[in-house]
Amino acid sequence: MKHGYRIIDTDTHVGPNMETFEKYASPALRDRWSELLPYYMPVTEGHHLSIDPIPYKRAMNQSSDPERGSGAGSQGALSGKTTPLWTVRPQPEVNNLNVQGRLQDMEAEGVDIHVIIPATWSTAATVLDWTLARELYAAYHRYLDDYCSPDTDRLKATIMAPAMDPEWSAQQIRDLAGEPWVVAVTPVLPQGMPLDDPILDPIWEAMNETDLGILHHSFFYEPPYFPGYGDIWGNVVVARSAAHPWGAQRLLGYFLLSGLCDRYPNLRIGFAECSAGWLPGWLTRLEGQAHYLRTGLPEVKHTPLEYAQMGKVFVGVEPYEGAAMTKAIIDVCGEDVLMFQSDYPHGQCMFPNTPDVILGWEPVIGEQAMRKIMWDNAARYLRL
Repeated sequence: MKHGYRIIDTDTHVGPNMETFEKYASPALRDRWSELLPYYMPVTEGHHLSIDPIPYKRAMNQSSDPERGSGAGSQGALSGKTTPLWTVRPQPEVNNLNVQGRLQDMEAEGVDIHVIIPATWSTAATVLDWTLARELYAAYHRYLDDYCSPDTDRLKATIMAPAMDPEWSAQQIRDLAGEPWVVAVTPVLPQGMPLDDPILDPIWEAMNETDLGILHHSFFYEPPYFPGYGDIWGNVVVARSAAHPWGAQRLLGYFLLSGLCDRYPNLRIGFAECSAGWLPGWLTRLEGQAHYLRTGLPEVKHTPLEYAQMGKVFVGVEPYEGAAMTKAIIDVCGEDVLMFQSDYPHGQCMFPNTPDVILGWEPVIGEQAMRKIMWDNAARYLRL
């Protein structure tokens, strides 16, 4: 709690590293571990899985050559290019095994609940042999069960539901839904698979039964690459600026216009690290285009904006978006769509001051809206 506000942080991270993964590997995964070694990328605390990152290394005002993935085990596009925003560095290894350090950092920051999201391997694994990727996802779920166990009231996470085998994912959802750390599901779509593909129906059915929502967290430089990745002209700043909101907009468009909300009434969708300022304009444009081109769409019960206002859409607001942008979103979409997020422990978080930045907007947006951003909206979305 901070200044009388309970706080749910809807965007925090673990890796974990590959050395930790190996501890949670099944015998079947250990037998195939050598297949993962080419993807090892050295980091401070061991190795991460790096599939085929696009480097996005073109500086402004330079000539350009087409960029492709830089190969297995290569450094990601952000390596050496970021400026950490924290005032105090988060404790070491909190994204791997140091759960007590995470809990201490939560106390220091005044945050009550962390929603934990894995690193880029979690979507990039879609290009691996499916039987190998499946073992990685299962090992990750075992890791989460241990990592969250010291305080499952405060440490929460999502079930990974890869679309390569919807029946397996649906069973994982049903098996894990009752675990105290589970608050949402992350459907993992390989390149080229749309959210409304009927092959995914078993996943939606399981989520509807268990009252779990979709959590989408964007990544941008590993597969499945973001929409338009091949035409971004190579600059990492423009690429990352475009990738997260455009990926979220595409996903939300299909979610709202396909009829998924009507067929599965417990489904809802939340976005982490995608910003929020795009939401009002995109909902309005979807509504206008859906009316103009309605012969190409299934009949749905509500407009995109109405679905958002009735609790089907939740978006994390970024600290840099500020009070005026936040108020504008609330003016159009209502008070029930925005959530607090920090990106802890990555360099984009303002640890330990991120809550203070958001709470500083209270004079502009009001106490009621602030309480909804810091706790109430996420609590509804995450079935807390």
